[in-house]
Amino acid sequence: MTDRQIDRIIEMAWEDRTTFDAIQFQFGLKEQEVIDLMRREMKPSSFRMWRKRVQGRATKHQAKRPFDKGRFKCTRQRNISNNKVSKR
Repeated sequence: MTDRQIDRIIEMAWEDRTTFDAIQFQFGLKEQEVIDLMRREMKPSSFRMWRKRVQGRATKHQAKRPFDKGRFKCTRQRNISNNKVSKR
């Protein structure tokens, strides 16, 4: 793997909404392989912080997500249409 690919995997692993399934689809790494890569590439304290954050998080596992498709959208989030900048 190139340094760029490793950086992207680490970035995706830190993102809350990116599942391990998405990382496996894009890079071919299973969850345990991602964990091993993170352990190898990060400082021990950063790895522990990441593991604590990811462990048990439903959004990191496709099967545990409360929604099926697309991305989660909060009910308080505004609808944006036509990419127009609002004028005052």
